[in-house]
Amino acid sequence: MNRSLSIPFAAVVLAMLPAVLDQTMLATGLPVIAGDLGRISDVSWVVSAYVVAAAAVTPLWGKLGDRLGRKPMLELALVAFVTTSALCGAAQDMTQLIVLRLVQGASAGGLMALAMATVGDLVSPRERSRYQGYIAATFAVATIIGPLLGGALVQGASWRWVFFVNLPVGAIALIGLQLRLPAVEVEPPKVPLDGAGAALLAAATSTLMLACIEHTGRLELALATLVLAAALVMRERRAADPIVPLALLRTPTVALVSVALFLATAALFAITVFVPLFLQTTTGASPTEAGLLLAPAMLGITVSTTLAGRSIARTGRYKRFPIAGLALMTAALAALAAASGHPSRVATGIALVVFGLGFGMVTQVLVTAIQNTVERRELGVATATAGFFRALGGAVGAAILGAVFAGQANVIDGVQAVFAVAAPLAALALLAVLALTETPLKTGSATAE
Repeated sequence: MNRSLSIPFAAVVLAMLPAVLDQTMLATGLPVIAGDLGRISDVSWVVSAYVVAAAAVTPLWGKLGDRLGRKPMLELALVAFVTTSALCGAAQDMTQLIVLRLVQGASAGGLMALAMATVGDLVSPRERSRYQGYIAATFAVATIIGPLLGGALVQGASWRWVFFVNLPVGAIALIGLQLRLPAVEVEPPKVPLDGAGAALLAAATSTLMLACIEHTGRLELALATLVLAAALVMRERRAADPIVPLALLRTPTVALVSVALFLATAALFAITVFVPLFLQTTTGASPTEAGLLLAPAMLGITVSTTLAGRSIARTGRYKRFPIAGLALMTAALAALAAASGHPSRVATGIALVVFGLGFGMVTQVLVTAIQNTVERRELGVATATAGFFRALGGAVGAAILGAVFAGQANVIDGVQAVFAVAAPLAALALLAVLALTETPLKTGSATAE
């Protein structure tokens, strides 16, 4: 890693880390939170409020970064996240916590979108996959550490420390951003922010995700989504600087990558949600053991994303990696569907390694492909678009796969059906990437683009 970039890049990664750790750590404390602040039936809103808000405002953060500069917007999102973390830790009832989680999720959406776009400011397109690979590797490790750290905090101190632990991490990241992250000059906005478009997009995204997450009122939420989406399209066609640039979405690379990210993330949920459940109910694994048994997938992601990033930096060629990655994901999911009738931790672990090797070559590389097709002034909204479709893919995938699972007679049949449905989703993503035209990655300075 370039020494001049190591500290600013580390600050960017550290700024994202609380948002990544939050969800994995919080899961261990949800039953205790329910006992302290409300009912177990209310706990799902602690998660849903965060996820919906993060997805709903991601495009807005991307646009604000393009208009006002990513450094100040990233610092603002980090301050908001850390502040609401402290308030979440001090919440006195479930309503307070849910409202604060809504704000915290909105801040997390900014952290993720702006940090990934900031990497695009720091390094040239050819180097981006390598640095984003470092991010993916860090997140893979955090996915394993998060539940263990969360469990230790809940058992040894209090569930409130799941939130309070974000304060020192956020403070260190903020100091690093202020002192070492260079500010990239942006053109002053010539037209007002598309506030109406941002509101319509947030509303449409929220109703769509709630339709996926909640079990009641789905028809009404789906109809509301259609109405809001139609109003959004009409608004964006007239807006001088739209939150959702329809011309950008019509670009073949952006359209195909968005579809691939949506489908790949939907397929990922078959692993993150149903493999732990499968291992606990069929092999007798404890919750902690089931979480640790996901480590092979995280190891695979770490290895493949690092190697792919280095190869792309050396050759400038990237399309081969998501093709190979999605093929491996499809094969791993098909293998899991075939093997789940005869539960085995070893067979599951092998399939998870293959899946992780595949997934590590997909998302970060596809984000680089999107970033390579746009000017620097659109880097934020392009990166946010990728994050937006990943979030939607996760919500829709969880809803579809959850419905498939619920329709089966027992756990083994349910998990087998989930894997059988997820494999074609990965295969469809592969078809989208095969249609992608590879554009040579630029090698010039990122800030000079």
